[in-house]
Amino acid sequence: MKVFLVSILKFGLRIIYAPLKLLKTKNRIVYLSRQRNTKDEDFTLLENELKRLAPETEQVFRLKMIDNGFVSKIKYCFYVIGDMYYLATSKVAILDTYSITASCLKHKKSLKIVQIWHALGAVKKFGYQAFGTKEGRDEKLSRAMCMHKNYDFVIAPSDATALIYKEAFNTESSHIKICPMPRVDFITDGNAPSEKFYNLNPFLADKKIVLYLPTFRKRDAYCSEMLKTEFNNEDGYALIVKAHPLSKMHLDEKYTAKGDFTTFELMKIADVIITDYSACAYEASLLMKPLYFFVPDFDEYVKDRGLNVDVRKELPGAVFYDAESLSDAVRSEHYDFNELYSFKNKYIKLTDEKATTLLASFIVKLLGE
Repeated sequence: MKVFLVSILKFGLRIIYAPLKLLKTKNRIVYLSRQRNTKDEDFTLLENELKRLAPETEQVFRLKMIDNGFVSKIKYCFYVIGDMYYLATSKVAILDTYSITASCLKHKKSLKIVQIWHALGAVKKFGYQAFGTKEGRDEKLSRAMCMHKNYDFVIAPSDATALIYKEAFNTESSHIKICPMPRVDFITDGNAPSEKFYNLNPFLADKKIVLYLPTFRKRDAYCSEMLKTEFNNEDGYALIVKAHPLSKMHLDEKYTAKGDFTTFELMKIADVIITDYSACAYEASLLMKPLYFFVPDFDEYVKDRGLNVDVRKELPGAVFYDAESLSDAVRSEHYDFNELYSFKNKYIKLTDEKATTLLASFIVKLLGE
């Protein structure tokens, strides 16, 4: 039934889109996202660099999450019509997630669609890789929705990640462009909002900050509770839990930093970073701080979702299955940074030129085609 309804939806969208394609193409870039309602670091940095390199080019942001509820979904349908207008009149479309209009419609040949994704890689399987798994998308419905179709280029931060993206996006190597994400520049700029952080959280000034960044999954609250038991904020260490934006877990004030700090800002402030299967491991590796993986549900997660990266092999000294052993390792302050360095270099290809400039220059080239 869902597949049938999607077919009707696609037919309706294509009827509406056909006359819009008769409109004149403008010197314009449109950014599309269902991942967020406001610009993130990647979009902001890229926008500013494109203003410098191509000041005459208009940049339009169409950022809209689909909220829960029937009324919100109806409103989103009208929002999609606006997306179609900008796709029909732009030279380049930049996405950070799947877009219904970008993938389901037939576009002008002059439009170039670039997928930069919303993570600096993929520890866990996703997209076409996850078909048939418990937590993956339904294959029939995904194919009906033309999942990840029509991309002219997919941006990957390394050759190793390109192999993952080739499978996940079901694309050819010729459609993958090796280039780090703009966020790399933000993370490595050496500027941490420490003064603001400690002004708002003075009780943490004499603590070592342990930042826990769990991925979105059903067991995230359970795993967080295990860590809270070991890091009780009373022995020189303070645990801060930064939940995934889609997480439903209760935020305990004792383990939440005061202030509106992004995940990347908290990474810069933290002394130690703990994650599980989250792609934030790649961003964290850029800072070369002790990075640990807390995976008490490893076997179950592999069965339910699947992994692209076996962290047990990549960083064997940093993987823990119980919170007590992990806390002991953190307190010992013995860490194999050679493992972390190898991990970083494998999954993020850095150059002397800034990542934002590399990507913006590539976009400018597409504008001229």
